[in-house]
This record gives sequence, C-alpha cells and structure tokens, in this order.
Amino acid sequence: MADAPRARRLAKRIIQIVASTLEHEVKDPRLKLVTITDARITADLREATVYYTVYGDETDHDNSAAALTSATGVVRTAVGRQTGIRHTPSITFVQDEVPEDAARMEELLAGVRAADQEVASLAASADYAGEADPYRKPHEDDEDEDSDDLEAADDLVEADDGPDDGSARA
Repeated sequence: MADAPRARRLAKRIIQIVASTLEHEVKDPRLKLVTITDARITADLREATVYYTVYGDETDHDNSAAALTSATGVVRTAVGRQTGIRHTPSITFVQDEVPEDAARMEELLAGVRAADQEVASLAASADYAGEADPYRKPHEDDEDEDSDDLEAADDLVEADDGPDDGSARA
C-alpha cells in the first residue's frame, strides 16, 4: 500500500498525462470540449478515477463520455509509459458535477440578492411603529429640578451653621 503523498503526486501526474494524451494523441473530434479537472487514485495505486467537464449540451456530454470510454486504453498505455510504475492503474472517467453545483449555487445567490433588494426597498418606505428613537434621554426639565434641589440643599447647610454673629464656637 502506498502512502498518501505518493498517491497525490501520482494523481497529479495522471491529470497531466491524460490531458496531454487527449489533446495530442487521441484524434477524436468529440473530445474538443473536454477539460480534465481532477484525478483520484486508490491507496493501493490500482484504480484511478479521472474527473472531467464538458462545455456544451447533453448531446456533447454523451458524445464526450463515449469518446473517453473508447480512448481509455490509449490513455492507460500513456499513463503506464510515462509514470514508470510497476502496475498501471485502471482508469475510469467520471463527469465532474462541480460546474452544475456552481451554477445552482449562483442561482440561489441571485435569489437571495433579489430578496435582499426587496426587503431594502420595503424598509426604505416603511414608518416606525413607535418613536423614531426608542431610547430614553434626559429631559431638560429634569436638569432644572436637579439644580433647584442643589440650591435648596445649600441653603439648608448655611442655615445649620447658625447665626453669623462673629462669635466662634468652642
């Protein structure tokens, strides 16, 4: 069993070899819109799965799948010749679902943006249910009452000091 870093390096090398082989050695016109996106290899390096995308409609997808299936032997021979490993892994082509998932995510994000714009437009024309500023603030009348209370307290303190006749207390 091979270690994980070796399997990753071999998978990267398989991507390069498969892409180069499909571009230069396989002359099938059905493969003109194929892009190799990823490769995974089992831990024992016996089976490789190559992921690809196709630009086009369902007919192009089906034609490309058929062309890749027919070119599997040529691709496996090229992988074995260029990697130099003892056992050449069997190769399986699988259509990558990432572009369809990305398109679906874009549609969902567009729906969310439209909903946000609708909420923003409703919020711009909405009125407050209560006051515009719901927080309590000190009123000016309260400050006047506080200053009046302080003046009254000062008068009481002066009154407790006793008559101001100049005699000192002992």
